[in-house]
Amino acid sequence: MKHFKNLIICAMALLATACGTTNTVPITGRKTHLLVDDAQILSLSTQQYQDYMKGAKLSTNATNTALVKRVGERLSTAVENFLRNNGYAQELQNFQWEFNLVNSNEVNAFCMPGGKIVVYEGLLPVTQDEASLAIVLGHEIAHAVAKHSAEQLSKQTRQQYATQIGGNVLSQVAQTKGMGNAASIITMASQIGFNFANLKYSRDNETEADRLGLIFAAMAGYDPQLAIPFWQRMAQQSGGSTKSEIFSDHPSDEKRIAELQKRMPEALKYYTPATQATATTKAKSTTKKK
Repeated sequence: MKHFKNLIICAMALLATACGTTNTVPITGRKTHLLVDDAQILSLSTQQYQDYMKGAKLSTNATNTALVKRVGERLSTAVENFLRNNGYAQELQNFQWEFNLVNSNEVNAFCMPGGKIVVYEGLLPVTQDEASLAIVLGHEIAHAVAKHSAEQLSKQTRQQYATQIGGNVLSQVAQTKGMGNAASIITMASQIGFNFANLKYSRDNETEADRLGLIFAAMAGYDPQLAIPFWQRMAQQSGGSTKSEIFSDHPSDEKRIAELQKRMPEALKYYTPATQATATTKAKSTTKKK
């Protein structure tokens, strides 16, 4: 048994050095070790997204569809500007934003790596207004920016390797090390049924996405304080259960709201109302003309 454990430890050590990169999450500064590079995970997610959209029924409500796209584009523009101006310009190549409203009563939304975001019609009666929708989309965009999918895939891959028996683990790790890339990890991802549309993030990931999403909404000129009444509506919608229905493996509504209130002062530092920003821009333009 001791020899078996040593083999597992050795295999995991080899795996850690065989491939992967260190990722630093914007704003939070949290560092993670990813076993898949951006190109590989984007290829996998793009294929899953295309497969999903083939079977999805888009909303026929032109007004709501336009709302989702407008809010999404406003958020993605603000996020890209932030990344570009804060040392993350190289990350912009990883995003090809797309925002779709799907005909479903489910109170849900999800984002795939690369910025493919889907909102279900059932969510809109709960968001009720544009700013609350921005809170949700900001959260989804945060998952993409923080590379939570790649983090979870890396985590599952490590677990998959760890459950293999001694020599088989070493053989797979050696193969990965010799290849010099993570192609075998992508193969393993399909074997373990990694589904971006139904991905369960850790609670830490969800909390981080809440924090970033709040800030992203503020950057785009949406009042982050409206996140509190939105999540209160979500709590009511879910019947006061300890878990709401919108995100998988998330904190309770009560804990989520408390954490958002804690992070509100930070988010407000990024907030300039859209109307105020527009007025300021016009004033500057008028001054230049003079």
